[in-house]
Amino acid sequence: MKHKVLIIEPSELIVDGLKTLLAAQPSLRLLEPLAGDDDLDARLAMLRPDVLIINPTVNDNVNRLRGDRGTRVVALVYQYVKQSRLRHFDAVIDIRDSRQAIAQTVIDAANSSNEPDTCASAAGNYELTKRETAVLVEVARGLTNKEIAERLNVSVFTVTSHRKNIVRKTGIKSVAGLTVYALLNNLIDEDAVL
Repeated sequence: MKHKVLIIEPSELIVDGLKTLLAAQPSLRLLEPLAGDDDLDARLAMLRPDVLIINPTVNDNVNRLRGDRGTRVVALVYQYVKQSRLRHFDAVIDIRDSRQAIAQTVIDAANSSNEPDTCASAAGNYELTKRETAVLVEVARGLTNKEIAERLNVSVFTVTSHRKNIVRKTGIKSVAGLTVYALLNNLIDEDAVL
């Protein structure tokens, strides 16, 4: 089954680039993009996207965008946006991320779109995506968000988003706890920990 992706972005150039990049992903089906949030509630109810990619300057009311549909909302960032505005999004794409990182972020969001909301389930019932696992391993090795971003060729916003998802899925907030989790799940060996 293909996951439906809706892009809401006023820049035609950016929309065309995203469409080209995401059209190559066999698990995704792109819906006709929107330039703004006119009649957004009605359009979301009709289109029922699994993933919504939106410029947070257009609309950052994630709960409204998600609705009762369980849509995963991904922020598209290419200008300064306060971190406090981004923390509510399910993921963040920075325009400076590599093509692979952008595609993987959208695929990860799409694959998690069928998961129940975190309020409805106990922590630990979620499986980490490949990218989240890679971030977890680097966190357990003692790297900072900036170092992880450089190593994985993604933005710091993307790393922060993955770390938020890791905490949500595992229920573990501390670096020490995440390190123990990585060790217990054989994601790293004891020699890899600083």
